[in-house]
Amino acid sequence: MTATPAPSTATKACVELEAVTKIYGSGGGEVRALDGVDVRIGYGEHVAIVGPSGSGKSTLLNILGCLDSPTGGVYRLDGVDVARMSDGSLADVRNRRIGFVFQSFHLLPRSTALRNVELPLVYGGVGARARRERAEAALERVGLADRRKHTPDQMSGGQRQRVAIARALVVEPAILLADEPTGNLDTKTGREILELFDSLRGPERALIMVTHDSALARRALRVVAVRDGRIAYDGDPSGVPEELVHA
Repeated sequence: MTATPAPSTATKACVELEAVTKIYGSGGGEVRALDGVDVRIGYGEHVAIVGPSGSGKSTLLNILGCLDSPTGGVYRLDGVDVARMSDGSLADVRNRRIGFVFQSFHLLPRSTALRNVELPLVYGGVGARARRERAEAALERVGLADRRKHTPDQMSGGQRQRVAIARALVVEPAILLADEPTGNLDTKTGREILELFDSLRGPERALIMVTHDSALARRALRVVAVRDGRIAYDGDPSGVPEELVHA
């Protein structure tokens, strides 16, 4: 199957990948996790990245999040070639420009919701008063203002995921990256998280999610499907083949 032409490029580019490859191993053990990927995602876009297990979608997310580097090709964030950034600049980008939401939440178990949400601001050198105000505002945004003093073991799975989303939002990121954000949740709670993600759409950020959840994928404004390290589909959610969504 040939890739569907990408959507309009009218919005300002947030991230751009040109001929990006990612190769693990060498010689006979070489694995091409990504093989010549071209993707452009603009501010204001809500994109779901889908594909069978082993297709390369998680590798793609890691590169977008500056957690991994391409073997070849170019990745530009806000027009800047990421490969030219120093280690310090990359750390700053991950802390200030990118918000991460993971399937397993990754919360500090003995810290309150407020302290968990404050954590990126601590690393960013934000003062105590400002940290608290911003963390409280982020928790209110995800509907957990009354749970700010609770620790993760005092909250449901859905509440823990909301804390993780608030932690990602508190830095006011240009990119919000979510890896299987409903994977550990029941159907009802997952639907509530989907509705929360819908509310996070806005012109100030790109919202990008890796998912096996067809309901989540089809609520996005655009689906990018990966298969065998290549883009197999890029377009409207209504047109993506079902076999590219599920594992």
